[in-house]
Amino acid sequence: MKQPAVYIVTCKTKSALYIGVTGNLKKRIWQHKNAVEKGFSRKYKTNKLVYFELFDDFYTAISREKQLKKWNLSWKERLINETNPKWDALYEPI
Repeated sequence: MKQPAVYIVTCKTKSALYIGVTGNLKKRIWQHKNAVEKGFSRKYKTNKLVYFELFDDFYTAISREKQLKKWNLSWKERLINETNPKWDALYEPI
């Protein structure tokens, strides 16, 4: 069963953020960690899950993803800091 989720991953230096939406968060983060897909995430090594939200439907999840992508960097950082102030990797708990 798919669980819609919006997530934010970063790199070791926290200098890049990637925001995505998925129906299988654990699988998608595994793909980031193993650089499966070409593109931004592989180039900037954004493979550390630092934030996620779960949703009941994809429409709401995609709307939230689009909203977050429009935010400036300081807003995104504040969102992460509110729920994960140490920017711990959240992959293992899921």
